[in-house]
Amino acid sequence: MSNGPNRILDEFAKLVTDAAGAAQGVRREMETAFRSQAERFLNSMELVQREEFEAARDMAAKARAENQKLAARIEALEAQIAALAGGAAPKPASTTASRPRAKK
Repeated sequence: MSNGPNRILDEFAKLVTDAAGAAQGVRREMETAFRSQAERFLNSMELVQREEFEAARDMAAKARAENQKLAARIEALEAQIAALAGGAAPKPASTTASRPRAKK
């Protein structure tokens, strides 16, 4: 029986290999279950995705810049009107409107 101890070690190695494969399968299943639960949780909180947030932030920055351009144009037009009217028109109070508001 020279194969006796060798066969026992082979069977043990096979058992350990099968156990490692099963453990990896369980790990993959747990990861999949955790990810699906996390996605469900985040979807229930109605959080926005990063891409949507960045797009909205870019649109807000563009709108803010356009608002400042329009405010400057209004001031220039009011100055032209005041110059044409001979200075009789009241001064525009838009200096406070062009200042950005503080966040709450």
